[in-house]
Amino acid sequence: MTDDVETVTFTVDGPDGSDEFELPAGLVDLLAEEDDESQAQVVADIALMGFANRAHQFAHHGQGEASDELEAIESETLDLFEERFGVSYGEATGHSH
Repeated sequence: MTDDVETVTFTVDGPDGSDEFELPAGLVDLLAEEDDESQAQVVADIALMGFANRAHQFAHHGQGEASDELEAIESETLDLFEERFGVSYGEATGHSH
């Protein structure tokens, strides 16, 4: 690790435990869309974007037909995405089916 780059530690708490990870503080600041957005909000936004992307990949770009359970998981994830960001996943990414 580079000593001259400041890092920040984030903790993810879940129903079965917690985990910590570090990111360069400058990267988190670069990804902020608004000046008043906290670093925690930026990381949460990126996490939800990543999960929505993965759910979409599993449901529509995996091998074979997606199960009903997987389609329901993707649908709920995309609903949560739209609730948080105010636009659909398709609108945000320019990618829809």
